[in-house]
Amino acid sequence: MEVTVNQQHFIVPDNCNVQALLVDVLQHPHQGLAIAINEAIIPKTQWESCMLNAGDKIIIIKATQGG
Repeated sequence: MEVTVNQQHFIVPDNCNVQALLVDVLQHPHQGLAIAINEAIIPKTQWESCMLNAGDKIIIIKATQGG
């Protein structure tokens, strides 16, 4: 199925959750991240249980240091 991550399209397996998206598809470290799906924030404690659906719009925000 196709999902959009930060305005880029990705094909993911039908049974993909947020955790699998980060690790298997994006190969992205998951420290310091915030995830929103269709404008709803997904707490890190729900990443393994939150299943993606075709057409989902996912935003990944990475925390940075600065002043």
